[in-house]
Amino acid sequence: MLKSLKLIMITLFSFLTLLYLLAVTLLYFNQEKIIFPAERLLQEYEFKFDGKFEELYISMNDNIKLNGLLFKAENSKGLIFYLHGNGGALDSWGDIASTYTNLGYDIFILDYRGYGKSEGYIESEDQFFSDVKKSYAELLKRYDEDNVIIMGYSIGTGSAAMLASLNNPKLLILKAPYYSLNNVIDGRVPFMPDFLRKYKFETYKFLENVKCPVYTFHGTKDRVIPYSNSEKLKEAFPDKIELTTLQGTDHLINGNNKVFTAKLAEILSN
Repeated sequence: MLKSLKLIMITLFSFLTLLYLLAVTLLYFNQEKIIFPAERLLQEYEFKFDGKFEELYISMNDNIKLNGLLFKAENSKGLIFYLHGNGGALDSWGDIASTYTNLGYDIFILDYRGYGKSEGYIESEDQFFSDVKKSYAELLKRYDEDNVIIMGYSIGTGSAAMLASLNNPKLLILKAPYYSLNNVIDGRVPFMPDFLRKYKFETYKFLENVKCPVYTFHGTKDRVIPYSNSEKLKEAFPDKIELTTLQGTDHLINGNNKVFTAKLAEILSN
């Protein structure tokens, strides 16, 4: 009887171990697909938006070309360098431009590798950061950095913080930021070992070296990146971050949110 029970326990343990290893292996080899569910557009696709905009192609260090759109404001006060979330491409992200151009700022929105008309595939955190840095450097050929605001949304907040830590923008604005991507992953797949996670995106570490004012916006009903992430960032940098809490708002923060737009207008008017 005891031998049979022992055999059952060993078999069950072996099965669960195999199941765990299978789950971790699948997650490891599909990290890019999960974190960056890119949507491609044909190179022939023509963007159609109201207002003035320019389509740009920026060559990366490995000669891959990334696509971006630069929307122009009347009597521009400067540039918002915008790093978007992990869903969609410029055919939809371009719709947000008027919120910022109406407040007097040009806005450049970059499609990451594999997104929209951008070439290549995202393969590592270092590559992702390198692309963002190269794109920012290209835009600085057109704008004085004293008039440049770096803004990130969702997955784009980590790289926005990284970029601000290495440069001297006027402001850093983060919408629905994470403390670190690991912090978000822990809440979803806590069983995945740290050393197998290719993308850390440690926002809190980058913020240590950010010299400009930092503004964050976060909805209390956000289930993608919980509001607690912004609370944790604010707690870590109480004198550096001004947090605007969006009561009852989920992960979507756009021009339809009156609290967000009112605070944004206040920030950009200074």
